[in-house]
Amino acid sequence: MPDEKPSNSARFNIAEIASTFPSTADTLLVDHYLTNRDEASARVFRVYRGTPPHYHEGCDEYLFVISGRGTFWMEDASAEAEFRPGDLLFFQKGTVHALPTILEEPIVFLSVDTPRRKPTDIIFIDPTSGSVETFVQRNAVSSNT
Repeated sequence: MPDEKPSNSARFNIAEIASTFPSTADTLLVDHYLTNRDEASARVFRVYRGTPPHYHEGCDEYLFVISGRGTFWMEDASAEAEFRPGDLLFFQKGTVHALPTILEEPIVFLSVDTPRRKPTDIIFIDPTSGSVETFVQRNAVSSNT
């Protein structure tokens, strides 16, 4: 069988992927990588409970709200505001952010991280509020497409 060359393009059914997430989880998030390239990674993830203030050292993050409603803040807790499907949240690397309140479930985001976000790139402001292990459960990891 000849070696298969990785694809330069792909098509994803976000609703179908989101429907595979469990109804409950021990972690704050469950995610599924769509792409995982050095230049950028794309994931779909579901949020199961309020997410404490944290930041990422290595990437900017774009969060497109697929479903659910809640509150989210970036930079300062006084900037807390509601999000809903169709909203796009953006913040640069190093920006502290949090999702303190879930108003309607399931909360599902499409995330694009530039450059690629390493799965271990999570720094909690209060180290006792979480860890890499309690933050996200890998539902599935795609190939390097």
